Amino acid sequence: MGNFTGSTVDELEACQSHQWYRKFMTECPSGLVTYYEFKQLFGLRNLSDTSNAYVETMFKTFDLNDDGYMDFMEYVAALSLVLKGGVQQKLRWYFKLYDIDRSGCIDREELLLIIKSIHAISGIPGEMSAEDFANMVFDKIDTNGDGELSYEEFVEGVQNDEMLQKTLTERLDLTHIVKKIQGEMRTKM
Repeated sequence: MGNFTGSTVDELEACQSHQWYRKFMTECPSGLVTYYEFKQLFGLRNLSDTSNAYVETMFKTFDLNDDGYMDFMEYVAALSLVLKGGVQQKLRWYFKLYDIDRSGCIDREELLLIIKSIHAISGIPGEMSAEDFANMVFDKIDTNGDGELSYEEFVEGVQNDEMLQKTLTERLDLTHIVKKIQGEMRTKM
């Protein structure tokens, strides 16, 4: 089981936590979610290889103790981040999500892969191509011009650019998936 403790778990109301727990235990009676179950839980089927890689990276960022499973506390932490996380928390998660190879930096190819995957999963085309968006991000916030974004460059750059912050937040908004699950929970009650 995950060893995650923090105030984000406390933020969920008792009733809501109980509903999430019932949903979690109904879908995952073992108390642990594998990557395959994660995809089922969020209704993610028939994904392209690129989208599948994105979802796998997302799963790994939610697997806080890197044991290959999400337990209920990790699940609640993920939901809390999506539903109630502040800008700093979300930017930290976005950075982890974009840093596919876990090098501590985001390169242009990693960013491009994630943006393409988001487009494919959401089915909503962006206002600009994934390539143009990745180039725009690097042009704006790669302050030292080394072709990689450190955590500090990423967070500072996004926080200082309202349009970029809004765009990233909208592109990574997972609330539609959470709302779908909440709707399923209400119909089963």
